[in-house]
Amino acid sequence: MVHPNILTLIGFVINIFAAVLFAKNLLFWAGLVVVFAGIFDMVDGEVARRTARVTKFGAFFDSVIDRYSDMVLLFGLVFLYAKNDSIFYMGLAVFALIGSIMTSYTRARAESLIPACKVGFLERPERIVLLIIGALANRMAAVLWVLAVLSNWAVAQRIFYTWQEGKAIEREQ
Repeated sequence: MVHPNILTLIGFVINIFAAVLFAKNLLFWAGLVVVFAGIFDMVDGEVARRTARVTKFGAFFDSVIDRYSDMVLLFGLVFLYAKNDSIFYMGLAVFALIGSIMTSYTRARAESLIPACKVGFLERPERIVLLIIGALANRMAAVLWVLAVLSNWAVAQRIFYTWQEGKAIEREQ
């Protein structure tokens, strides 16, 4: 049986291919490739559980590679819009990329300070589904708006929630 970390890496390599397709404005095909990469993202954890290979490193590695996949996919769109001299949408894609990364970062950092920070919408599965929908329906501009606004809104929610929870913890001490 293939090691779960190898499946994680295979999914990442497939997402690199999808990013190249995004950059070449082959949105529909990129969407299909992202769906295919998602299969690897779904099965790596299941393979780890079924083969008794669940490790803290595996969970960490999966999360790190997920962030790289997010960045690569959105970079493909940044490249597309830069190549087409669409500076506004290039900036919007960058804003979506920043929000995507910061959504994950704020949760991880908050949970190093407070017990849990599960507030906010637009976790990775929702972001990937939106990218797929935008690609397959040729509505990427609308999806980028949603990604940019809602992911950064989730960051703001997590900052506010962590501030509130941190104050509550400090009062209890």
